Amino acid sequence: MNAPPDYGARTFIEGNELTGAGTDKTRPTIAGGPAIILVRPQLAVNIGMCARAMANFGLTDLRLVNPREGWPRTGALRKGAYAAAAGAVHLLEGAKLYDSIEEAVADLNYLWATTARERGQGKRVEPPGVAMAESFAHFGAGQKHGVLFGPERTGLDNDEVALADGIITFPVNPAYASLNLAQAVLLTGYEWFRASQGEALPFAAPARSFPAQREMTIAFFEFLEGHLEKAGFFRPVGKRPVMQRNLRNMFHRMQLTQQDVRTLWGAIVRLVEGPRKDVQTRKRIRQPKKAAADVAEGVEAAPTKVVKTWRLKKPQPPGDIPE
Repeated sequence: MNAPPDYGARTFIEGNELTGAGTDKTRPTIAGGPAIILVRPQLAVNIGMCARAMANFGLTDLRLVNPREGWPRTGALRKGAYAAAAGAVHLLEGAKLYDSIEEAVADLNYLWATTARERGQGKRVEPPGVAMAESFAHFGAGQKHGVLFGPERTGLDNDEVALADGIITFPVNPAYASLNLAQAVLLTGYEWFRASQGEALPFAAPARSFPAQREMTIAFFEFLEGHLEKAGFFRPVGKRPVMQRNLRNMFHRMQLTQQDVRTLWGAIVRLVEGPRKDVQTRKRIRQPKKAAADVAEGVEAAPTKVVKTWRLKKPQPPGDIPE
């Protein structure tokens, strides 16, 4: 079988459109990473979920060694695998099939084997974060790395682990260390992505409005406390100073923005006064565009008077504008 193409980190626009929540077809897809080698996978749905995990973190080299019931799957098994891939069907369609592990790893310079059990083989043992950081560090020199994953029920046998240069194991609950195949691929892929792409988040919190000035917050506090006093909130009277400080400190801990103060102010006004009886409206008649004949002759169209109608019986509080 021909060696797969170079899988160093790169980006391209994926021709096969992905689907699902969180998928943006307009953005470039990250591709590359170490080869993910599934040895004797038993369930079609797990192969599909592995493809999905790989797509999440930019891994694109999927290799299958003697999958049970063959590959590509047909009928219901195929539908299950493609459904589990959740849009990463390009990885299933591009998966390479091998008869032996030796054939699957022939082009690789370094091989990791995943296992949850100590094998007594004297190999180095690393968590996925260390292993993937090391693999990424060697990509600049053109090296190819791969990760072996064993069958769902038994994992890799000792002879298969012996083919690897090092072992990846996961820091998990020692009383329940068995991971689903796709979960193991996901954790490995996540650490690869961190090593190769960094930890910058795909989006950030939206920018808030400017922090409120003390003048603004004090005016709001006085307005609020005045209505609370009318409602009998500060009782007994002797505890008013403490209650007032506690109330103000509660708002200060929120680090109110100008918009926060306006919104809170408006909400309290509506609670105190009830629904508005007069709604502010504005009507504007827009000036029509110049007639084509007038433009051709260089004649200015007659200006149309703009009429504004306001119905507002009293000033509105600053908080009547929802955020």
